[in-house]
Amino acid sequence: MSETYDLFQQGKSHLKKGRPAQATVALEKAKRREPDKASIREALGIAYFRIHRWQEAESEFRAMLEIAPADDYAHYVLGRCLEKQGRDHEANGHYKLANSLRPGKPDYESRIRDL
Repeated sequence: MSETYDLFQQGKSHLKKGRPAQATVALEKAKRREPDKASIREALGIAYFRIHRWQEAESEFRAMLEIAPADDYAHYVLGRCLEKQGRDHEANGHYKLANSLRPGKPDYESRIRDL
């Protein structure tokens, strides 16, 4: 197994154990090695989101959407990041995109209604 994969798995393990700050260390190292891996960007974005680092999380999900523009989850979480920063109008656009990519998902629909 590659060192990048090991770092990714270490970061995922920290996330699973409720240690997002520790996860960012391993995931940042993995990202430096393979910046175009959507799975690494997603995990790092989640870690940043959980420690309320909204701008860093936003950056990771924007990068993820550059890699995979039709990823409904990335649009949804990017919307959450934007909403946390008070950018509701922009967030709602991403919620609508997420909902159009995966219709009927309650989380997506409820965010649209809430805004």
